[in-house]
Amino acid sequence: MEITTAIASFAALSQDTRLKAFRLLVSQEPDGLPAGEIARQLAVPHNTMSAHLSVLARAGWVVSKRHSRQIIYRASLSHMEAVVQFLLQDCCAGHPELCASLLDSLSGCESTSSNCNIVRST
Repeated sequence: MEITTAIASFAALSQDTRLKAFRLLVSQEPDGLPAGEIARQLAVPHNTMSAHLSVLARAGWVVSKRHSRQIIYRASLSHMEAVVQFLLQDCCAGHPELCASLLDSLSGCESTSSNCNIVRST
């Protein structure tokens, strides 16, 4: 990922409603949500939500697919992964042991546990 792409990506998430919408969509994977339901859950007018979803789509954070009369939005987990990889690209200057707790938290592993299990927040 190029730095200009990363900056545009971060800019898209640096707004309250857009960040909440993205987090909501992540929680709804793999099914996604219709735009109207996103607006309803976030208590945002439909036209305003459409504008926010357009910004997120242009930045790569969400993808959409028409399903009958509705547009279903989903979080782009591949984009999220690319952004996280961009941030961690030079992690710990070649000393991965320094990043162990960070990497464990990203994978859902607990540092004190001998077995790593996915931890899902509710």
